[in-house]
Amino acid sequence: MADATNEQQKTLRSFPQRSRNCYTLPSATGKKFLVRALFTYGDYDGLNSTMSGSLFRFGLHIGVNFWEAVNLTNSDPSNTIWKEVLTVAPGNNLSVCLINFGTGTPFVSSLELRPLQDVMYPFVNSSVSISYFIRIRFGNMTTNLITRYPMDDYDRFWESSSSSYATYPFLSRTTSNEVRRLPGNDAFQVPQAILQNATTLDTNYTFFSVVVAAGPNLDSTNLQLLPIFHFAEVVDNNPNRSFNIYSGDEMLFPDFSPSRSQVDSMHQNGRFLHNPAASFLLNKTNNSVLPPLINAFELYSLVRMDNLTTDSNDVSYIKEVKKHYNLAQINWNGDPCSPREYSWEGLICSYPKSNQNPRIIAVNLSTSGLKGGLTISFMNMSSLINLDLSHNNLTGAIPDYLGSLRVLNLSNNQLDGPIPDFILQGFQAGLLDLRFVILCHTIL
Repeated sequence: MADATNEQQKTLRSFPQRSRNCYTLPSATGKKFLVRALFTYGDYDGLNSTMSGSLFRFGLHIGVNFWEAVNLTNSDPSNTIWKEVLTVAPGNNLSVCLINFGTGTPFVSSLELRPLQDVMYPFVNSSVSISYFIRIRFGNMTTNLITRYPMDDYDRFWESSSSSYATYPFLSRTTSNEVRRLPGNDAFQVPQAILQNATTLDTNYTFFSVVVAAGPNLDSTNLQLLPIFHFAEVVDNNPNRSFNIYSGDEMLFPDFSPSRSQVDSMHQNGRFLHNPAASFLLNKTNNSVLPPLINAFELYSLVRMDNLTTDSNDVSYIKEVKKHYNLAQINWNGDPCSPREYSWEGLICSYPKSNQNPRIIAVNLSTSGLKGGLTISFMNMSSLINLDLSHNNLTGAIPDYLGSLRVLNLSNNQLDGPIPDFILQGFQAGLLDLRFVILCHTIL
């Protein structure tokens, strides 16, 4: 795109093969991160896919859980859309996967991982992530439609309220005074420049509403939304200003008055709301002289983190296997067992009903072109009971270690040397189903 406004719009990677393709990003266990993916189609393939009239939609997973859909149907190919999720890393890496729904080739232009402080967004935890819906700054602090870093230390995107999110004309108010945060109030860390600007209405108006359309990517009937309102009184005199705050028809905060030169970030302790229209209302109370005022607004949707990742030891050992045998030709990316419908080819996993991680219980790499020795990583997988490595070109000796195996198929390889005593004893005791065509007729 010759007219691209930033470098991220000029390149992308597409994934025409496989149903799931994942990026693995280095992270830190239990730490919070903002993950952002940007998408600019730019008609890179010459198929005019966004404007052809056909559905162009694919999915995103954060880790092993569904994050959101990317719907580019009837979108200008030069448009850039972005998706953000605030999440807790389950381990020392965090994966982002593109899911092929069969309605357009998934692609991504850029992928960003940005650390947040532990105290921020306290309702985000190992079982709850939140997906960006909208983040608005009010007032006229700048003509830019989006502000980000360096104004925001965490590079959050703040959209201008001039993008028609309110149903009434705004009046801007600003202050040069510092807007304070109470000690310990570090949950959102809204930039000072945003808090020093606000929007209100002419005194002839008693309310204004903020309505955020769900758009083509979300099922509005199942949305669970978490609104966060940021208020700070920036008018220098002592105004009498109070209003009620509604989500749809539900009153969230009655008779609220913004504190002078001090931020109040209002949310219901991480409670998610059913609000299909994504509409919010600030309504002047009867005893208020002035109409409502607002500085900033954030809105997120719930991302359930119900699926558990595969046992970390199993993941480490099976990745050692992948590296040892250079299994690039096999669709092994992302989590080995989770979610179930995208488990790795050749694996069988167990899924305990209790709150336990999935385990790998069977590996079938028959006729996979394996070469070299038999790696001990297989035997170190403590839940592995069935291992089929038949019809390969494995050479060398068999490790004298059985692990938890109950079925071991090594037929039609080039292995040499005697069957180790430990494995032979397991076979003779009926604890192991050993299939070793070349040697069994000699030993037995």
